[in-house]
Amino acid sequence: MEKTVCELFAGVGGFRCGLNNINTLEDTNKDEKWKTVWFSQWEPADKKTQWAHSCYVNRFGDCPDNNGEYTTNDDINTVDKSSVPDHSLLVGGFPCQDYSVASSLATSKGLDGKKGILWWDIRDMLEAKESKFVLLENVDRLLKSPAKQRGRDFGIILACFRDLDYTVEWRVINAAEYGFQQRRRRTFIFAYKNTTSYAANAKHAVKYNNMFGEEMKRKSMVHLIEEEGFFAKSFPVDVTDGKKIKSAELPKGIGELSDSFSFNFENSGVMKDGIVYTLKTFPKYNGKQITLGDILEDGEVDKSFFISESKLYYTSPDIHHSDETKMPLEPEQRKTWQYIKGAKKINRKAANGHEYVFSEGPVPMIDEYDKPARTMLTSEGGFSRTTHIVRDKMTGKIRLLTPVEMERIQGFPSDWTKDCLIDGEQVPMPLNKRRFMMGNALVVDLIKQMEPVLDEIISGEPEIEVQFNIAEGLEIVKESL
Repeated sequence: MEKTVCELFAGVGGFRCGLNNINTLEDTNKDEKWKTVWFSQWEPADKKTQWAHSCYVNRFGDCPDNNGEYTTNDDINTVDKSSVPDHSLLVGGFPCQDYSVASSLATSKGLDGKKGILWWDIRDMLEAKESKFVLLENVDRLLKSPAKQRGRDFGIILACFRDLDYTVEWRVINAAEYGFQQRRRRTFIFAYKNTTSYAANAKHAVKYNNMFGEEMKRKSMVHLIEEEGFFAKSFPVDVTDGKKIKSAELPKGIGELSDSFSFNFENSGVMKDGIVYTLKTFPKYNGKQITLGDILEDGEVDKSFFISESKLYYTSPDIHHSDETKMPLEPEQRKTWQYIKGAKKINRKAANGHEYVFSEGPVPMIDEYDKPARTMLTSEGGFSRTTHIVRDKMTGKIRLLTPVEMERIQGFPSDWTKDCLIDGEQVPMPLNKRRFMMGNALVVDLIKQMEPVLDEIISGEPEIEVQFNIAEGLEIVKESL
C-alpha cells in the first residue's frame, strides 16, 4: 500500500516532520518517504494572518483537493470531506484546549466545548474517506474527561470508531520516559480498519467464537497491549501477569453512552468489536536521557531574553514563599518571578461572602540542566508559573527560552518557525506566535520512533478484503479483484 497521508489540525507540521525524519531545514528539499496528499490548518483566533498555516506552506508548499482547489486553510467544518484525496494514513493532533492541563479538569468542557466538537470532523472524514489507518494525538486528560462523568468523551470516540468498523489501540506516552527532552504526557490513538490484513493477522486481531471463552480473549488483549500491538512495538513496556486488565462493553447508541457511560480508562488499551480492554502499563527504557542542558543554545543570546534582577526577586533569593495573610505585598513585588513561582498564602472572599485562605506550593524558579524540560504550554514566555526560566550557558545570567530552544524541546529543526509565507513573500513570525506554535505542538521525536512500525504495517498492506468465519473461528482473506 502506498504511504499517503492526510494531516488534520496540522499546526506547523509535526506529524509530517516525524514521519519523514526531518531534522534540519534542508531536509525539506529531499523526497518525502510519506507523501502528504492534503492537510488542514485553520486557527479561528488568528483573525488577520493564519500564522501556523503560513509556516506550514513555507516549509512544505500547499496541497490542492480533488477539485483542484486550495482548501487547506478553510475552517474544517466547511470542507467537503469527499473532495479530500484518498490516503492510507490519517493523522492529527486534534484540538485539545478543552481538556488542557493548563486548566482544571472540573472546568473543562470536553466534547461539548467549542474545540472538543472538532472530533466530529475527524469522524466525518473517516466516514467519507474510509482511511485504512489513523494516528491521533491529544492530551492525557482526554481519558478522564469530563470530570462529572469520567471516561465519557473517550468512550464516545471509541464508539465512533466501532461504528465505522475500526479496532483501536491507545497509549499515554511521556516523552521523557523514553529518553526524550521533555516531560510531556500525551494520549496517542492508533486505529485500523477491520478489513486490513494488519487486523486479520493473528498476532494483532483474532475473531473468536464462543468456544474460546472470555479468559482467552483477555489474555490475547494483554499480549496485544504489552508485546505485539503497535504501541508495544514502538514504545516497549514491562510485561505483567495481566491480571489487572479491565474490560467493559460500550453502549450501542452514542446517545445512551453520552448520557450514562463512565469508565476508568488506564494508560493503555484496546477497543475491539465494541469491547474495551484496558491495562496500566509501565515504560521499559534503559537508554540515554536527553536533558534541557543538552538542547540549550551555548552561544550568544539576544539581550531581550534576559531578565533583570528587579524582575527576578523582590527580597532575598533564598525565600521561596510569601504569606500575605499577615502583611500584603506591594503590587510591584507581585510582578516578580520569585513571587509568581513561589509558595503563597492570600486572604480571599468568595462571591457569597465566605472568607478563606488561598494557598499554593512553590515550583522551581530556574529549570535544571540535568533533567528533561517541563511540559511546554501555549503560554510559554508569559509571566506565568509554567514559563521556563534558565541559566544562560555563556553568561550564567537568568533568561527565558529562545525560539530555537523551544523548537528543540519539541523536536523540530532549529528555526522551523522563523519564517512564514504570506502572499508569496517570506515574513518573520512574531515571537509570541512562535511560542504559541511550540506550546501547541507534539513531540516530533515520538512520531519518528513510531514511523518504522508504521512503515512495516503499511508497506506490507496489500489491497485485500478480509472476512471472518465466526462459526469456525477462522480468518478468510480474499484478494480484491
